[in-house]
Amino acid sequence: MSTHSLPSSPADTVAFVGLGVMGYPMAMNLVKGLGPKKSFLICDVNEDSLERFQTEAKGRASVTIVANGFEAARAANTIITMLPSPAAVRSVYLDDKSGILAGASAASQNRDAEPKLIMECGTIENATINAVAKASEALSANRLSDTLTFVDAPVSGGPMGAIAGSLTFMVGCPSATSERVFPMVKSYLQHMGNADGIFLCGGVGAGTAFKVINNYLSAITSLAASEALNIGVKAGLDPKLLTEVMNASSGQCWVTSKSNPVPGVQPNVPSTNGYEGGFRIELCSKVLSMGTKLANEVGARTILDGPTQTAFEEVMKDERYRGKDARVVYKWLNESDTVDR
Repeated sequence: MSTHSLPSSPADTVAFVGLGVMGYPMAMNLVKGLGPKKSFLICDVNEDSLERFQTEAKGRASVTIVANGFEAARAANTIITMLPSPAAVRSVYLDDKSGILAGASAASQNRDAEPKLIMECGTIENATINAVAKASEALSANRLSDTLTFVDAPVSGGPMGAIAGSLTFMVGCPSATSERVFPMVKSYLQHMGNADGIFLCGGVGAGTAFKVINNYLSAITSLAASEALNIGVKAGLDPKLLTEVMNASSGQCWVTSKSNPVPGVQPNVPSTNGYEGGFRIELCSKVLSMGTKLANEVGARTILDGPTQTAFEEVMKDERYRGKDARVVYKWLNESDTVDR
């Protein structure tokens, strides 16, 4: 992996950390949207992704590889991360030697240092988001200035939405600075999603709570829609016509209209591609459990999460469905023996 000399102006530099299934197309759409007026830094543990990104971005903007969050924060005033787990977030942000906050602290020693905006777009539990937010606030307080502003901006729309640049963002901003910060946040996120689909949800952590609740519903409707369509298929009904009727009626939901679980009903969706390229069943199970955890924390009664999680666990145990898009629950249902009732 090769790197080049870092851009000279942090104000004109954007860093993106995390080029996974979601992060890679998000970062590429950001490069395409902002173009040559900004310099870009990229960081990931996968060297092949970094080199492929540089090749694909060639001619659109200056793209430089950096080793870690410290280098990214030292050289850029805007840092966006799309990380897969709480452990990754804590490492990338909070590590004393390689972390984003340590890099921001080092940069603030410069007399001409400007405030920095950092945002995490993954679906991460609230405890980790709050830990990063508190550490960011402490850094600013120690420097007696707005050294660092951290926002959580988790996304909805999956890999297909990331590629299409049609993601929805749920943003949590520090309440005291939201009027100033949110327009800045939106100016970047609009290149990765719909401008009308970028929502200010409240203070830091609110975006994550909105996302967890949205995913809770999405996970359950994945199973519910699959059950309904499987009933229709077993009854000998045309699944395309059944879907059309559902989508014009009260049964319509994102699963039936945007990622139908029955193969061949809709083009360019995971079910029509062997259930590849979507939101993996393992991740769907994970975000459902996050919803259950949030419900327990706030004392909200739930009914449907338990049976749905049990179904997901059974699906994940079967090698025919493991690692596939979550709508593979339809295939699991369709291929299961009828249970005596």
